[in-house]
Amino acid sequence: MRGAVPSPNIWHHTATYEIENRAADPDGRLWSAMAAVTDWSGRDVLDLGCGTGFHLPRFAETARSVLGVEPHPDLVSLAARRTRRLGNVEVRQGVAQEIPLPDASVDVVHVRWAYFFGPGCEPGLAELARVVRRGGTALVIDNDATRSTFGGWFRRGYPGVDPAAVERFWSTRGWTRVPVDMGWRFASRADLEAVVHIEFAPEVAEQVLAGHKGTEVDYAVNLWWRRF
Repeated sequence: MRGAVPSPNIWHHTATYEIENRAADPDGRLWSAMAAVTDWSGRDVLDLGCGTGFHLPRFAETARSVLGVEPHPDLVSLAARRTRRLGNVEVRQGVAQEIPLPDASVDVVHVRWAYFFGPGCEPGLAELARVVRRGGTALVIDNDATRSTFGGWFRRGYPGVDPAAVERFWSTRGWTRVPVDMGWRFASRADLEAVVHIEFAPEVAEQVLAGHKGTEVDYAVNLWWRRF
């Protein structure tokens, strides 16, 4: 779609990214942090950049309605198939800069590793302000490159990302940061290695794997949130 920002991982490695989703946040710390910020029970939820819809069923357990929006048509189809038996879930194709929703139509927005990476995402922020109802909340999850094993890997793999500039971007716009030690826990070493290879260039992937043993990785993220 026009305006879509291609993902380097899930767009081209859907099955491996499913493994990554299952390995992330094994103790539910990120979900607990989100629930401490806002309650989506009985409310209308938007999962923006929902990918294959991995998180849609979790929200659907208690939300009044859940809408997944995703630009990649193949992922839209997978998300729709995943949630076809859930009566309160819909999936639409769309981008963050032009959310396919009317004004003031959702209460909670969840965005996890999709589009909102700091400087440059202002058009999407304007859309959030348009579609979220008064009193609603947006939750944006992104990597914390300042700490954890994965943060060190991220700095090595993406040296052009300035963590200080990203934090300044969010904080000066009225967003609140909640640091979360989420973690990765894989069922096998092969799964960990496959995921690392879709997240980083080959030479970086080989370097970080050579220096890391086992199937778990300490992984810190930032939960940025704002009330509207």
